[in-house]
Amino acid sequence: MIIYTAIQPTGNITLGNYIGSLKNFKNKVKDADQAYLSVADLHSITIAQDPQILSENIKQLLCIFFALEFEKEATIFVQSHIPAHTELLWPLVTMTKMGELERMTQFKDKSRKQENCNTGLFAYPVLMASDILLYNTTHVPVGVDQKQHLELCRDLAQRANQVYNQELFVVPEPIIEERGAKIFSLTDPTKKMSKSDENEKSFITLFDSPQQVEKKIKSATTDSVGKINYDLENQPGVSNLLVIYAELTNKTMDETLSFFEGQNYGFLKTTLIETINEFLKPIQEKVSYYYNNFDIIEKYLEEHEQTVNTISKKKVEEVYQVMGLRGE
Repeated sequence: MIIYTAIQPTGNITLGNYIGSLKNFKNKVKDADQAYLSVADLHSITIAQDPQILSENIKQLLCIFFALEFEKEATIFVQSHIPAHTELLWPLVTMTKMGELERMTQFKDKSRKQENCNTGLFAYPVLMASDILLYNTTHVPVGVDQKQHLELCRDLAQRANQVYNQELFVVPEPIIEERGAKIFSLTDPTKKMSKSDENEKSFITLFDSPQQVEKKIKSATTDSVGKINYDLENQPGVSNLLVIYAELTNKTMDETLSFFEGQNYGFLKTTLIETINEFLKPIQEKVSYYYNNFDIIEKYLEEHEQTVNTISKKKVEEVYQVMGLRGE
């Protein structure tokens, strides 16, 4: 099993990012023969970025990866350091139908919010396909909102294999954790938790202070039912808090409900505040260490990105050969 996942360096990582993506990846990588974890900096420039802030965000995200000890279980690299990602992009673009990209719900949502959105945003799913197909990836941990993009990736792999009558690409399978795959906003539990939300009380980041965590959880939306139940339809706010607690403590939902049985919302929030702060403290300490000793990460990247370049270049050359872009 070969697993690939990537995170954009667009600022602070939220608890939603951790639970929905990074924790999912960490759980599955133990069973993998090979795992790749990428800083998806090329994806991040589909919207305008301040160069200095982007550079800082890339550094910060790498520190988070190391703080979570991913380097012990996966090969970490920065997407833009590997030319093959964009070299495979163009052949895949030529196999992609306009209508396929126009149907992407994320493009529809984001293009509504942006004036004069660029072509990069439109072609974003094809670059994602390139990322995945380069490494003969067999499994991809994805959130519910990325599932459609992976379906396009699978379609492109199957299409290329059929056109060129050979197994050019491995067709990857999704790994979707239904519980915890999507953590919702603390202020509006009908929306996904997002760091781009204008209301900062709606999300918790891995760098929030204990005081910020307390303030945000205390103001989190609940309901007037007054009883702690896991009911996404009728009690979405309480259910969201329960999922966060269960994920951070590695408890099942049954165990979580048993623990909170007979308790009120105040107890739920107080307990969750303590749980989140206990979870964040060691991560923040390790991030600070790696930030101040970034040469450790630079040395790692220099060594491992050579290997990644070799593997990915081989796939690009194979594709170019099959397409007739290279001589016999």
